[in-house]
Amino acid sequence: MNAAVPSRVAVVTGGAKGIGWATVRALVETGATPVLFDRDEKALAVAHDTLTAEGVDHLAENVDITGESAVEAAFDKVMARYGRIDVLVNNAGIALRHPTIEMPVSHWQAVLDVNLTAVFLCSRAAARRMLPAGGGAIVNVSSIMGLSGGGLYPNVSYQATKGAIVNLTRALAVEWAANGIRVNAVAPTWVRTELTVGLFSNAELLNRVLDMTPMRCLAEPADVAEAIVFLASGKARLITGHTLPVDGGFLAQ
Repeated sequence: MNAAVPSRVAVVTGGAKGIGWATVRALVETGATPVLFDRDEKALAVAHDTLTAEGVDHLAENVDITGESAVEAAFDKVMARYGRIDVLVNNAGIALRHPTIEMPVSHWQAVLDVNLTAVFLCSRAAARRMLPAGGGAIVNVSSIMGLSGGGLYPNVSYQATKGAIVNLTRALAVEWAANGIRVNAVAPTWVRTELTVGLFSNAELLNRVLDMTPMRCLAEPADVAEAIVFLASGKARLITGHTLPVDGGFLAQ
C-alpha cells in the first residue's frame, strides 16, 4: 500500500478511451486517484503513459470484466495498492447491431456479458469493499435507448441491456442505501466515440440524429463525464437510484 493515502480512489471500467477516458480526466481534475480497467491493451498503454507523464498516481489494469475471478482479483489489486475504493464507474459497453430475427445467440450473449453481467460483477465487488469503509458511490452508464424503444436501427441487445441497467441501478440503490452506497446512472444520447464513428460518417444518419434531438447537437465524451463526476461527488449526497439523461432533450419529447 502506498504511504500517501489518496483522497478518493475511483475505478472506471472501459477507462482507456471514449467516455471512460473523459471520466478519468474529469475525476483527476477533482483530485481523485483513477484506476482504469480496460481490455484494450494498446489504449490502456497510451492512457497509462499519459497519466505517468503528467505525474498522476494511478493504476491501469487489463481486465476481462465479464469473468468473476478476474473481477475479484482486479479489485483485490486496487485494495492492495490503495486500501480503499470510493467510486466505481461502470462504463464499459459494446454494441452488436442486428435485426432481431437475424441476431446470433452468441452476439446476444456477448452484449449481455459486457453490458449487464459485468456491471453486476463490478458493482458487487466494489460494494464488498465499500461496505466495511462506510459507503461509496457507483455510477452506471446506461443510454437513452435504455429509456426509449426508439432508435435509428434495430439494436435489441443493446437496448435490452441498457434498460436493465436502469432497473439494476434502482435495485442496488435501495438495497445499499442504508449502508452509505449511492447508486445512480447516466443515460447519454449519441456520443462521438469509437462506437459511433461509423454512424456519424453517414451524413443522412447524422442529420436524422440531429433532427431527433431538440438541441440539435451531438454529445461529446466530456459532457457525459461531467454528469458522472457530479453523481459520484458529495454534491449529489442525497441522490440515489436515479438515471440522469445527458441527451439534448431527446427524452423530453
